[in-house]
Amino acid sequence: MNRRMFLRRGAAASALLPGTRALSADPLGLPIGCQTYPVRQSIRTDFAGTMKGLRAAGFTQIELCSPYGYADFSSLQHYKPQELRRLLSDWGLDCISAHWAPTELFQKPDESIAYAKEFGMTQMAIAALGPFRPKSPQTVDDVKRYVEPFNAFAEKAHAAGLVALLHNEGFVSAYLDGKPVYDMMIAELNPTTTKLQFQVSTMQQGYDPVTYFHKYAGRFLSMHCQDWVKDPSTPSGFRQVPLGQGVVDWKAVFTAAKTGGVKNYFVELEEDPALMPPSVPYLKSLHV
Repeated sequence: MNRRMFLRRGAAASALLPGTRALSADPLGLPIGCQTYPVRQSIRTDFAGTMKGLRAAGFTQIELCSPYGYADFSSLQHYKPQELRRLLSDWGLDCISAHWAPTELFQKPDESIAYAKEFGMTQMAIAALGPFRPKSPQTVDDVKRYVEPFNAFAEKAHAAGLVALLHNEGFVSAYLDGKPVYDMMIAELNPTTTKLQFQVSTMQQGYDPVTYFHKYAGRFLSMHCQDWVKDPSTPSGFRQVPLGQGVVDWKAVFTAAKTGGVKNYFVELEEDPALMPPSVPYLKSLHV
């Protein structure tokens, strides 16, 4: 999607919002956030225009990906952390969180933590632990081996006043002998220094957010929001749609999110970023 189309879609969604007062009306009384990975291509070519498009659509908070760990975000290396935060603030966007590559957190933790601190972030997330798509059989011992360095990083982050977040994609949402790897990893995580970020689309693998928010009350801090419909014509059997137009019961999810401890959430519709602006009016109409 090019810049002109994104801005047009964003402006159209913004025009649907019923006045300035409604800008603060959203689920849980939290800012409506957007993960920026779906718009990574336009960030590379037009960072300012992309961010302004997100703000025009009604997003007030974003989650970045590390400029040093994600190639599509490498153009942001031109900005110092404080400069980047000031730009976002000038465009009406706040950023408290980013996703980081495993090499950054486990091989260069001090540098990564320093960047996040200088920027003013409070959360540092990792998308998965272990191989994203395992090519060989995994064991319970492997699960423990993957969690160990994350716990070590989380201890450093905690000492610096930051929260380490485990996101549940890849191997994290797999199963071993019919048992969920996610639960195995949560059992190994240090609850004092780590929190969880739930990927709602893992419902497709049997991970129900409502169940997990209640089962691990207080362990969550964040979530990524996707919605979809069944579509046999696609390889996965699912097709993403704007929030509120698919199968997810968002009232139930956000109600349970209170128990889970969720304090921020980010719309993430990677299949087509044009689906994200139409999600905002729905979120503003959702009362939980």
